[in-house]
Amino acid sequence: MDADGSPQEITTLVGREVYSNNGVFVGEVEDVRLALDAETVTGLALTELNGELFSGRIEPGKGVMVPYRWVRAVGDVILVNDVVERLKDDEQEEAIA
Repeated sequence: MDADGSPQEITTLVGREVYSNNGVFVGEVEDVRLALDAETVTGLALTELNGELFSGRIEPGKGVMVPYRWVRAVGDVILVNDVVERLKDDEQEEAIA
């Protein structure tokens, strides 16, 4: 939905940058996963991933699928919950232990 409540074309999501709600770049939307029967978006396929967040977890050149329920806001960029940043925090904790 647009700021005025009108629906947007799904294709407008493709190419948008995705950031965590803490302002950390996550990746760029390459594709959208749909539930056709419910006519809803269920996930965002991201590429051009933040190397710091996904280093050692995702092979270079690969992408990730982010559940759409993590999306907090859609505007010029897409904001998602900080769950993605926890990947980095988990990695740091393992290094300390």
